[in-house]
Amino acid sequence: MRVLCDFHNHSCLSPCGSLELSPKVLAELAAARGLGIVALTDHNSALNCPAFEENARRAGLAALYGMEATTSEEVHVLCLFGRVDEALDFGRFLAENAPPFPHDARLFGDQAVVDADENVLDLVEDRWLVAALGLGFAELCSAASARGALVIPAHVDRAAYGAIAQLGFLPEASYDAVEALGILEPGQARGRRVVTGSDAHEPGQVGRRSFALELEDGWTLADGTVSVAALREALRLPARVD
Repeated sequence: MRVLCDFHNHSCLSPCGSLELSPKVLAELAAARGLGIVALTDHNSALNCPAFEENARRAGLAALYGMEATTSEEVHVLCLFGRVDEALDFGRFLAENAPPFPHDARLFGDQAVVDADENVLDLVEDRWLVAALGLGFAELCSAASARGALVIPAHVDRAAYGAIAQLGFLPEASYDAVEALGILEPGQARGRRVVTGSDAHEPGQVGRRSFALELEDGWTLADGTVSVAALREALRLPARVD
């Protein structure tokens, strides 16, 4: 079956994200706009994924949980899990490798952790979530892959935080697909499937750059979670051209 996917979205936890884009709003808008599988990927943290899980369930939306991690070279990488506990565990690993850079909400905006009904549970202040981690590109990809994540370098062709601009090219590493804004030159994707992502930071951006994925029966598990293995296998196939 053909499923409309969007693996790159932020919430009010990301300091660059709108406070209006709560996990609840993200799930409701994604479902209303016809998306089938949607990921929440705040910067270097999965703390709003529990709220997104509940809201995705309410909206009848299949969900992935993870983060947009920032390597030491300031390359953004999407790390996606099928279960919230896996995403939270990887988030703790990233926090252990984060620099001691406290957050200043006056300069960068709030980093709000909320529950499923948009009640504020915490304002993360001990670290600026966008800061580069003490993990290089290959090391981060390997660590996420070893924990079962679907790994996708984000907006590789963007002038800021994209692998090609930051490193001069996209290196070989443990990743499953490549996200791009435009058409890549031959060989730039290292033979990986190229996908798009909304990188939504405000409600109006949800679903703006989704992509279609052909999935076989069984891509959701018995407990309703998305099979990352099934997604990984589907991403190995070329995109269908209608």
